[in-house]
Amino acid sequence: MIKQVRTFRAILCTVIFAGLLMPHHAAAQAKAPGTGDDEDEQVTQTKHHKKVLPEPKYPKVVGYLSFIIPTGTLQNNQVTYNFTNNTKIGFPVGVNVIYSDKFGFSYEFTPTVKTTTLSHSTSMSNLLFDPGPMFRFKHGFTIIPRLAFETSGRYGFTPVFNEVYLRTKDVNYFVAMSLPCRWGEDDGVMETGSIGLNVQFGFIFN
Repeated sequence: MIKQVRTFRAILCTVIFAGLLMPHHAAAQAKAPGTGDDEDEQVTQTKHHKKVLPEPKYPKVVGYLSFIIPTGTLQNNQVTYNFTNNTKIGFPVGVNVIYSDKFGFSYEFTPTVKTTTLSHSTSMSNLLFDPGPMFRFKHGFTIIPRLAFETSGRYGFTPVFNEVYLRTKDVNYFVAMSLPCRWGEDDGVMETGSIGLNVQFGFIFN
């Protein structure tokens, strides 16, 4: 009988001792690196870290190249279309100084090449300098109200509506629509006011 009691006490002590050890062992496993909640927390922190992008540094200077196609010009209540009696294509090149994600300033020069349909002669007909502030919005949309000074003698302003439609590591591709408003002389001849519609395609160096 005494032997059975001692055996029962030994078994009971073993069970109690094992029970006291198990919670500490489980806690140690939970706190071990790479296991349990720590691992989930590390994964969450890693995912969160990947989503954080570096803040852009301002001011930022970028250059761009493009070509612009005049579609038509309204003057004296008449519309003159491109690609009829002559063809004009401009090649705007410029520099954008970006001061923030909402504002910048653009300096642009546009040489224009003109081809006459009847004589098939080609020449550089005009050089335009049109600087202007950049009002930047979300999704790559920008409004640029440009001043306009042409070597032909015309002057005025050009509202430009610009949209970046494709972004890559090296360049961003954009399309723009502009409404050139002009007054003054044209090659020494005084002309009435005019308004046109241009379409522009180009890319910006990152």
